[in-house]
Amino acid sequence: MTEPELPPNPPAESAAAATAAAEPTRCGFTAIIGAPNAGKSTLVNRLVGSKVAIVSPKVQTTRARVLGIALDGPAQIIWVDTPGIFQPRRRLERAMVATAWKGAEDADLQIHLVDATRGLDPDARRIMEGLARSRRKAILALNKIDDIRLERLLPLAAEMAESGAYSETFMISALTGDGVADLARRVASLMPTGPWLYPEDQMADMPMRLLAAEITREKLFLQLHDEVPYAVAVETETWEEHRDGSVRIGQVVYVMRASQKAIVLGKGGARIKAISTAARTEMAEMMGRRVHLLLFVKERPNWQDEPEAYAVQGMDWSPN
Repeated sequence: MTEPELPPNPPAESAAAATAAAEPTRCGFTAIIGAPNAGKSTLVNRLVGSKVAIVSPKVQTTRARVLGIALDGPAQIIWVDTPGIFQPRRRLERAMVATAWKGAEDADLQIHLVDATRGLDPDARRIMEGLARSRRKAILALNKIDDIRLERLLPLAAEMAESGAYSETFMISALTGDGVADLARRVASLMPTGPWLYPEDQMADMPMRLLAAEITREKLFLQLHDEVPYAVAVETETWEEHRDGSVRIGQVVYVMRASQKAIVLGKGGARIKAISTAARTEMAEMMGRRVHLLLFVKERPNWQDEPEAYAVQGMDWSPN
């Protein structure tokens, strides 16, 4: 069956249509790249005005490109939330990093989001050097400025600007919103002239089946510890629309070992019940209707080596 679209943006944003009618419309893709846990998903959700990307305190939460859509005057900006870029070791990690760089290369504009409290650490430096080699000027956005003193922030901004990788620098807090509106306005002005690619009230370009799986994966990340979350994949297997307007969603949580299955289930099934409740509640709020969610946990020892598992998560599989 056809899956429903995300609920529309708040009515206040519809005023952008009148503005767009008076000026030439703009539309383009802006990729946000950065090290794991730099705040990319938090920033995308802030820019869109609704949750379209999952967020977790753990690194490497985002695995695939997520497209959030927002309007700023006559401009429609498709924000591309990418996986964190770091030094990968395993196939899944290599696929995530490749996905991030591909999202950046395909975009009209790139924003390098840096956790200012961590400074120019090896991951941030690696990205900066990669951008400099590409000879495409990116925008530098120093995030979490509310957690760092000015005497540390300004030298960091100066050092990164000297690399030649950036056209300009913004200082923001994705969490509080400080400086985010200024960044959005600047990006809107840089989008190419052209028609909007999506309806005015659409907030994301992601199938609901995949978004529902991402919500469940977020709850797994929040509940689980150590290496277990990174060995987990979620797939939406069934989606049944009911006459009363509710939806019944069946999902499988794949783990790699029996010991991980026991951890995900919890004593007497308590943990998987808590995860299911949290995921179902968020899905219902997002879709504006009742959701019946059934979770099944299965062992799939080699899922990180199977091309199908990457396709389901929106990533390209590589034999290397």
